[in-house]
Amino acid sequence: MSVLSGKKIILGISGGIAAYKTATLVRLLIKAGAQVQVVMTPASKDFVTPLTLSTLSKRPVFSTFFNEEDENAVWNNHVDLALWADLIVIAPATANTLSKMVNGNCDNLLIATYLSAKCPVYFAPAMDLDMYKHPSTIASFNALRDFGNHIIPAEKGELASGLSGEGRMAEPENIVAFLEKDLEDQLPLRGKKILVTAGPTYEAIDPVRFIGNHSSGKMGYDIAKAAADAGAEVILVSGPTHLDIQHEHIQIRRVQSAQEMYEACHEYFDQVDTAVSAAAVADYRPKNVASQKIKKNDAAFSIELEKTKDILASLGEVKKKQFLIGFALETENEIEHAKQKIQKKNLDLIVLNSLNDTGAGFGKPTNKVTFIDKDFLVEPMDLKTKEEVAQDIVNKIIAHYA
Repeated sequence: MSVLSGKKIILGISGGIAAYKTATLVRLLIKAGAQVQVVMTPASKDFVTPLTLSTLSKRPVFSTFFNEEDENAVWNNHVDLALWADLIVIAPATANTLSKMVNGNCDNLLIATYLSAKCPVYFAPAMDLDMYKHPSTIASFNALRDFGNHIIPAEKGELASGLSGEGRMAEPENIVAFLEKDLEDQLPLRGKKILVTAGPTYEAIDPVRFIGNHSSGKMGYDIAKAAADAGAEVILVSGPTHLDIQHEHIQIRRVQSAQEMYEACHEYFDQVDTAVSAAAVADYRPKNVASQKIKKNDAAFSIELEKTKDILASLGEVKKKQFLIGFALETENEIEHAKQKIQKKNLDLIVLNSLNDTGAGFGKPTNKVTFIDKDFLVEPMDLKTKEEVAQDIVNKIIAHYA
């Protein structure tokens, strides 16, 4: 999944021949999962039509502050546009538009939107080679960099003038690649590796039956996604669940039993910076597993159980530099029991769930947690969706490495 997925992007198009490439650029941004709002300068419509771009973006294209042909037209609010955007990409950025951006010459909707922006702004210059190297153009580049904007360097090649050299707007594929790399480099967990466990474990009674629990695995999957979206490489060790996840930064290792999850966690633990134990691991398993299906003969049937290995405690015993996060599901004396687990299992943070809280527990889309760190700082949270709770947990990881 591209880091551009879900991003709201304003594509600003100014009046240069390279504007014909913006149809492809819109398609690539949409394919990457972005929402694209096109804002054109009046001159750019001589090179590419608003109809083409609105069809590709599935949004109306804006180029003026209002429709002069409709006396009842609604104002195209440049402030609202700027606040909507997660980033602005101006491509092509002509020498004229660059100069207006530097000097605040606000004579069109695109410049007004740019001047109102609080989000990152990228610009892809496009002009002839002598224009590209002119001192005034270089001064514009430097000024815009000083303003905090990001230049997408022009490429060398054949130009509209017939000359060949530097000044050609970066190809749409290269613009998208530049945006993805730049955004990935800024992600707070880039370079970190995180182990997440999720779901229940199934402990076999015979080839047909097992001991399990009602965990859906959603909390762990949401944590894995939030961590990957923040730039981490995630190893998701998942017990049996109907859930699936497709993310280029998530590696899934599927297991069935507590023993298999134990082995997988210890296989990866030395490689990771953080481990989040969100799985609902069975505390007990049948001591003897029948090789054939047990027949229903007797009125009563008993199974001798034995303890499974405590995965989280075992990780705490061998912990070196890892930031170790555990979960606790309690029904009474919640805070005290959670504090005891922090000490007993050598945790850095515990996420406390209480079955006494409405909206929390297995099989629900929401959760209400309390964070307790190794210094016993208690931080109760409001009832939230599991996606929001996952983001709160990932924010704790980000804060740890800040």
